[in-house]
Amino acid sequence: MRLCSIASGSSGNCVYVGSDTTHLLIDVGISAKRIEAGAATLGLKLSEIDGIFITHEHSDHIKGLGVISRKYGIPIYATAGTINEIRQTSSLGEIDDSLFCSILPDQKYIIKDMTLYPMRTSHDAAEPVAYKITHDKKKVGIVTDLGCYNDYTIECMKDLDAIYLEANHDINMLQVGSYPYYLKQRILGEKGHLSNEAAGKLLCRLFNDHIEAVMLAHLSKENNLPELAYEAVKLELIMSDSGYKDGDFPIHVAKRSEVSDMVEI
Repeated sequence: MRLCSIASGSSGNCVYVGSDTTHLLIDVGISAKRIEAGAATLGLKLSEIDGIFITHEHSDHIKGLGVISRKYGIPIYATAGTINEIRQTSSLGEIDDSLFCSILPDQKYIIKDMTLYPMRTSHDAAEPVAYKITHDKKKVGIVTDLGCYNDYTIECMKDLDAIYLEANHDINMLQVGSYPYYLKQRILGEKGHLSNEAAGKLLCRLFNDHIEAVMLAHLSKENNLPELAYEAVKLELIMSDSGYKDGDFPIHVAKRSEVSDMVEI
């Protein structure tokens, strides 16, 4: 199984997960042109994509959906609440209703040789989800846009072989930064985004002896730095009683506006 970030951050998100025979996109929050170019660097055409799985309806996750759906007719998988919000997003233009496939959290969905499990998340959207994706006994988690996590999150995402995990902000940078008070409170709240430290603590709960890779994602341009996210998450792991030793597995940081390195699991 392969995992690659085509774009990551508050200005746009798109993740590729695939096998030799199945190719999926998780979110399409950048322009169709950029997604086409990103897929091309992976040796893929968008006509080869078997499905687009949407986490929620915020613009940085659906921006390219209208153009891509009209051009390629790829099935769109999302919760009913998310689909309803997408249909009301005028900037996307018309999307053929027949492309929408409504999904439910905690159910499994099989796309050729890959199986996806949506998980409820705590975020200020209609009906947001994260995804666990399995192929040939390997498991990958795509977990972004959650203000907090709980035992349900841990149970859904346990025993992963790799995880694409939000590390949105450095709390100090956010608190002293230029964002208005209401926006700071939204980001810090239980329906906002995970800080670097919170991402590290969640990763400690998900730690197991066969994790092969971690990719930190959805970093804020204004309130984080790749180096800060990397060091904060690694420190949480080292200081925990998880048994993690520095170098046990690579910790990548997804790039904001270019394709990141492919992770092979």
